[in-house]
Amino acid sequence: MSSTFALWLFVIRQGPLMATSRFLRPLTLVVTGVGLAAVMGAAAMSPASAATVIDGPVDLGTASTYGVLGASAVTNTGPTLVNGDLGLSPGTSITGFGGLPDGVVNGTVHQTDAAAAQAQQDALTAYGTAASLTPTRTGLEELNGLSLSPGVYSGGALALADAGALTLAGDANSVWVFQAASTLTIGSGSRITITGGASSCNVFWQVGSSASVGTAAQFQGTVVAQLSVTATTGATVQGRLIAQSGAVTLDDNTITASTGCPPPGTVSETTAPTITSPPPGNAIVGEGYTSTITATGNPAPTVTVTGLPDGLVFDSGTGVISGKPTTPGDYAVVITASNGTAPDATQNVNLVVGQPAPAPSPSPSASTPPTGSATPPPGIRADTPGGLAVTGTDPTMALNLAGGLLVAGLVAVVISRRRARRS
Repeated sequence: MSSTFALWLFVIRQGPLMATSRFLRPLTLVVTGVGLAAVMGAAAMSPASAATVIDGPVDLGTASTYGVLGASAVTNTGPTLVNGDLGLSPGTSITGFGGLPDGVVNGTVHQTDAAAAQAQQDALTAYGTAASLTPTRTGLEELNGLSLSPGVYSGGALALADAGALTLAGDANSVWVFQAASTLTIGSGSRITITGGASSCNVFWQVGSSASVGTAAQFQGTVVAQLSVTATTGATVQGRLIAQSGAVTLDDNTITASTGCPPPGTVSETTAPTITSPPPGNAIVGEGYTSTITATGNPAPTVTVTGLPDGLVFDSGTGVISGKPTTPGDYAVVITASNGTAPDATQNVNLVVGQPAPAPSPSPSASTPPTGSATPPPGIRADTPGGLAVTGTDPTMALNLAGGLLVAGLVAVVISRRRARRS
């Protein structure tokens, strides 16, 4: 397309000069038309797709090594385990980390030192960066039951219900930023799941006031809260808990700072799904059937199939339609691939289930009499009128010989009478 486009621009620029020649005037019109058609055609053939691109991850600077970073205090109850550094600045009180049965830190403790002060400064910068991003979706409140593609999500008070579930579906470079203008509340027994090769490295929770993680919740991502952060009994965190002006309070938790994260500035892009497999073929009643559905997109799309004939099922894990159809007919099958990025990909298929071909009738055997015919008794020929007994000679020859003798006898009688009259 690029060469055609360049030729078109050349013709437009040279239009006045070319128009002075009678020979070149038609060529000008033709080439200009071809160029316009090529450009318009290429635009028309471009597939519909939507993409969301954000810069990420948010740069935490020196705060990236911390599992816990408090401002006024860090307080722990029970055998909490922090895999990463633990820091406090500008406060001076860290309690509950004297080793088992109290808390254990598998990292360095920075209590009111220069390193902790720098980490708080870097966390403040990261907070500002996260807050400045343009939202992909606004007005978010309840997170339960959502499956979110990479992007920026904002709301007033964000919450995940007790025993709730939030799924983040992406790849290794995918980034999610959640902007809570006030609070973040993660319910007890709730779970955040990250799929598609993405990681907690690139999940950020910017909280305008305070955040809490409920009992036995399984949380993912880095919380940077302006005020305080609380993790209640048995909660686990794959990420970081950072309070900028208040305390971090822990109770028998496991906090593991994310590691192996991509460098700041990595780009995350989401693309709409596309169904890449051909439409499923037709089927026959009672015969085994398989057809595989494939789709692409970022994050990896989820495929659903509706309207299948009785006897056929779709396995969303493998993408295979299989089974044996039981009822003939025409079925309107709809295949949909979605990944949270519009538009969804849809394939409408008229799947015909036909009857099996009838079995061929067996041909009669020469040695087997047709059904309904009687088998002649021994010694009787079935192909002879009257059922003559088999004698070892052909009865047709005997009949012919008898007829011949009869005719000869009649001829002899006639001749004998004529001679008697003459004498």
